[in-house]
Amino acid sequence: MSGIVLQGLIAGLGTCLGALLVIVLGRMRPGTLSLMLGLASGIMTAVIIFDLLPSSLRYGSPTAALGGFMGGIALMLALDLGTNIFAPVTFPGRDYLKMGYLIATGIALHDLPEGLAIAAGFATAEKLGPLLVLAIGLHNIPEGMATSAPLRHGGLGAGRVLAINIIISLITPIGTFFGLVLVESSRSFVGPLLAFAAGAMTYIVLGELAPESRRNNRTLSYLGMLFGLSLIILLSFIV
Repeated sequence: MSGIVLQGLIAGLGTCLGALLVIVLGRMRPGTLSLMLGLASGIMTAVIIFDLLPSSLRYGSPTAALGGFMGGIALMLALDLGTNIFAPVTFPGRDYLKMGYLIATGIALHDLPEGLAIAAGFATAEKLGPLLVLAIGLHNIPEGMATSAPLRHGGLGAGRVLAINIIISLITPIGTFFGLVLVESSRSFVGPLLAFAAGAMTYIVLGELAPESRRNNRTLSYLGMLFGLSLIILLSFIV
């Protein structure tokens, strides 16, 4: 169990990598950001289509899979609406520090079902778990950037920004631990958990990553998506 929780921590530390990018490099060029977000979108889409949904149907009933999938979407939608209500990013004269803290809270809540997804992935097949670690880790990089940029713009020191992202990164392994406990108590949780993760990741891709990646450079966005899809398909043959 400890090894799987450690891999959950590795995925969570993608948030810290995103924070370091903001601290060291400052504002990323729009094209680079589009490419990175497109890459994360492609990887997560491939994991959803080729691994999470088929495995959820294999380890559970279609009804349980549908319920889990809709539950994942509903949770992400609730978190998204809550973030938009309490921290609208387009509000003029925004207090950047307050916005950064609220975004950090929302991302921390997002990371809990990601940890559950990693646990469910390792419970089904050896290759699905590492793929989820890779996909979620890459997805966490722009999340760390989204948290750190307003905090830095608001004047928060680099050390405190990094500390906040370290705390956020711990949520993923915590979710992984609780997911493993659920799976070990009953294998019937595996199918719904996988479908739940698929729903949550679908909402993240369609509602956040893909639209944002196309905002600045559509060509680089689509190239990133294509590379991400191809990478996961290739890994599925060699892992």
